[in-house]
Amino acid sequence: MNSPANPTRTSLDTRAAAKLASTLKTPPQMQAISPRWLTKVLPWVQVSGGTFRVNRRLAHTLGNGRVEFVATGTDVRVVPAELTELPALHGFDDPGALDALAAACVQREYAAGEVIAEAGRPVEGVLLIAHGKVRRSAPGAYDGETTLGVLAGGDFAGDEALAGTPGAWPHTLTALTRCTVLALPLSGVQAVAGRSGGLRAHLDAVAARPAPRRNKRGEADVELASGHVGEPVLPGTFVDYEAAPREYELSVAQTVLRVHSRVADLYSEPMDQVEQQLRLTVQALRERQEHELVNNREFGLLHNADLRQRVHPRGGPPTPADLDDLLARRRKTQYLLAHPRTIAAIGRECSARGVYPGQAEVDGVRVQAWRGVPLLPCDKIPVTAAHTSSVLALRTGQENQGVVGLHQTGIPEEYEPSLNVRFMGVSEQAVVSYLVSLYFSAAVLVPDALGILEDVEI
Repeated sequence: MNSPANPTRTSLDTRAAAKLASTLKTPPQMQAISPRWLTKVLPWVQVSGGTFRVNRRLAHTLGNGRVEFVATGTDVRVVPAELTELPALHGFDDPGALDALAAACVQREYAAGEVIAEAGRPVEGVLLIAHGKVRRSAPGAYDGETTLGVLAGGDFAGDEALAGTPGAWPHTLTALTRCTVLALPLSGVQAVAGRSGGLRAHLDAVAARPAPRRNKRGEADVELASGHVGEPVLPGTFVDYEAAPREYELSVAQTVLRVHSRVADLYSEPMDQVEQQLRLTVQALRERQEHELVNNREFGLLHNADLRQRVHPRGGPPTPADLDDLLARRRKTQYLLAHPRTIAAIGRECSARGVYPGQAEVDGVRVQAWRGVPLLPCDKIPVTAAHTSSVLALRTGQENQGVVGLHQTGIPEEYEPSLNVRFMGVSEQAVVSYLVSLYFSAAVLVPDALGILEDVEI
């Protein structure tokens, strides 16, 4: 902080600070203020050290033929042991090599309609579908192409390239929804195999096996042996704690309030201009806080829902059945949040089916509800250029293992809980400056605490 020449103006004195603090009890009326339901319903947890650690159990299932992933914010990683679900890596048990293969995966994002792989193009790696739906198609005689099936989260394609020559894609893969795909490049597999003799020997043994017969859809035929050949191998669930627990650090939203000294004299009565400017500044920061709680790529709720807790609508608009699917994925859903336009779309779909949602009371206000769960408006949930949006479903509180807000109270020069105002000095143009800072974050304690109905048409 700068040190002005006059020592009596280095910071807000006790009298001036008390006068400023007393002005924020009643917010002014302004168009920029929204209900901010998310910040109201979130229980706020004190984070004295600036970091909040979440210890989670890492559970995954082997032997079910599907690959599982873990997500931290927007970063998606494959569970290394899950790579053995790929036929070419089945039975391989070198943890070091599997970790290296998982680290070699490259995350890619695709929008609906984008081509992920094109028939006839060389196969350059294995594609692991982490999230979304992918259409598999081949050229057809009538409509230009024939749909062979749909791949979803946990499926994979191009794995045959690990067992021999890469060849070309026999079909085209097109994203039906927004998709997150992890690509395991063949060059990365070769690099790991060059350092791991066990992996090289395993892949050589797989390449020496006879190639499986494939049907017209490009799928491997399954040969059934006659007679009793032994007990079937059942999927096994493995549970362990994450080796590196996630730590949520407090984020900071800051702005500088500048007021000309003609209206910013703290030692005169009244202080109406400074009071009003500071009120508006704090309200703007609170609006920004809720925006970050929803959209921040590190801790925002839209980016921190577990991949298994993300639901796509059956059609385009959000129907009652879609909302039921969203609620069924967790116990004790306490709140639904959606953009006001999405709530209007839900109302239209309900009316078209002769269904009339009920109401609930939250903080003394009557709001719409679905199955008794309050449906709260939140204009911070984005609406895309294609007029699609999302619906959030959450359980809150530490006692419920839900979603919590994080803040730190008792900070120096605190003005409101977790918000402080610091005097920065007076410029040569007689402009008084104050640095207003707000410290906050959010944490999802267990995966089923938060779910999202994605890409609904509004």
